[in-house]
Amino acid sequence: MQPRPIIKLKLSPADKIVEALGWISLLTVWAFTVMNYNNLPDIIPVHYDLSGAADRFGSKNHILALPFIATILFVASTILNRFPHVLNYPTPITKTNALMQYTNATRMIRYLKLAIVIIFGLIVFQTIQTANGQKDGLGAWFIFLVMGLIFLPIMFFLIKSVKG
Repeated sequence: MQPRPIIKLKLSPADKIVEALGWISLLTVWAFTVMNYNNLPDIIPVHYDLSGAADRFGSKNHILALPFIATILFVASTILNRFPHVLNYPTPITKTNALMQYTNATRMIRYLKLAIVIIFGLIVFQTIQTANGQKDGLGAWFIFLVMGLIFLPIMFFLIKSVKG
């Protein structure tokens, strides 16, 4: 197997916007969590079933785990995105298709990073609302939203990659 070409990708204006939205969203999730932390009751929902109903409760300190996990996933994906030649691809990578395949893969990761932050942000928001008695869990719609935010971009970019 030949080594894959290593290419330094240039971000398009749309890529820069999505990247900035990801960072802004991550900071917003942290700010919202910290600003609402003191107003939370001592016991809050910490897990939800598939229907979106709270099925486990714990200390309000658990709310801090959500932006922390989102941050780890976001930063790890950001670092991984700098090395598109190490990713798996559905087609062989050659010198002629490397730029297109790498650009496509890094865009997919960029959109997924934003989706992950949005998902975690919604969980934080709904958890705070539920803990304060303003909502009753995540809602049945949540699982469908998560599936859409994750799998639709994956399908789109995989199809684009295979069509080359």
